[in-house]
Amino acid sequence: MERLNARKQKCWNPSSSPNPNADPIAAPIEPQDLGWSCRVAVGLEKLVEDFALDGLTYYYRGLANEYEQVAAGMIVGLSLLTGQGVPCSGEGDLKNCIAMFIMDRLGAGGSYTEFYTMDFVDGFILMGHDGPGHIAISDQKPILRKLKLYHGKAGYGVSVKFKVKTGPITILGVTQTQDGRLKMLATRGESLPGPILEIGNTNSRLKFSLDPASFVDAWCAQGPTHHCALGVGHQLSTLTKIADLLRLELVVVSR
Repeated sequence: MERLNARKQKCWNPSSSPNPNADPIAAPIEPQDLGWSCRVAVGLEKLVEDFALDGLTYYYRGLANEYEQVAAGMIVGLSLLTGQGVPCSGEGDLKNCIAMFIMDRLGAGGSYTEFYTMDFVDGFILMGHDGPGHIAISDQKPILRKLKLYHGKAGYGVSVKFKVKTGPITILGVTQTQDGRLKMLATRGESLPGPILEIGNTNSRLKFSLDPASFVDAWCAQGPTHHCALGVGHQLSTLTKIADLLRLELVVVSR
């Protein structure tokens, strides 16, 4: 935990919420909202300390109970941990937690990410997620937003939004082969400037050497999970060495 505490000042400084009227599902952050997120964050850090965790995954399915309240308060704490070198992957995706861990140790970030939509006119793919984000992918302070409708789910909570820096990026996924071995899947591309979805989530416009439809077809043909780890910089050469050392298959889509 000393290593985590030493990195904390570098990776986190809450900023004020943007005008809630800019988004019909957003609302002003009240002291009790931030207080609850902070309590959950402390609990998550204690959990990591008690069990000496290098990463964690989580999953919740339910409605209108105390567990939903805890899950709705987790994004701030999970983003803090991810930025401090303990990757947190949602929806129970343990393999993606491994991908996030690798990208973090490369100093590239490793933000929890999935495919949102494709723009066939301008040729980019919108990718992101509701957290946990990694501060290393951004060149600005994160934004906290209270969502009245929590990422399309029942309930509400404080969300964290990172503005992904423009420039070279790499995405890494970890899936498995038919015989149960882990397999790495990666590509590189570019993060583009431009408008993104104003939904309180980290998301970015990513462009690859293939057009969006061809890229998604090629990526999905490898049997990935629907998550990946988004990192900054071109990391394919290093990932190739890591795959060799671990004796794992690495498939590169769209160099």
